Amino acid sequence: MAKILAVDDSVSMRNMVAFTLRGAGHEVQEAADGKAALDAARAGRFDLVLADVNMPAMDGITLTRELRALPTFAGVPILILTTESDTDKKMQGKAAGATGWLVKPFDPEQLLATVARVAC
Repeated sequence: MAKILAVDDSVSMRNMVAFTLRGAGHEVQEAADGKAALDAARAGRFDLVLADVNMPAMDGITLTRELRALPTFAGVPILILTTESDTDKKMQGKAAGATGWLVKPFDPEQLLATVARVAC
């Protein structure tokens, strides 16, 4: 199973994502914002990153760009999981290096299927 970094400033959203992923056998590390996620990424290896867009300290698009600059994250899938569905935001995410875009509220089965497709 995959080692996943789940990044969201909402504790309840991180809990729901982690519960869903752990229930499927994945290992999950949580981060409350992009800066904490970048620190975790520099300290360890992950098979997948799930990140919100709107967060304090560092937003998800900036995090994606910063992760892509790290040699160990060049090929790691990064999924944006956010309430944002604006086409311009999606294009910014893609330009930063995001692998995919999921809109909250998420469907647990869709999340697991997407994770299985990109990370396993």
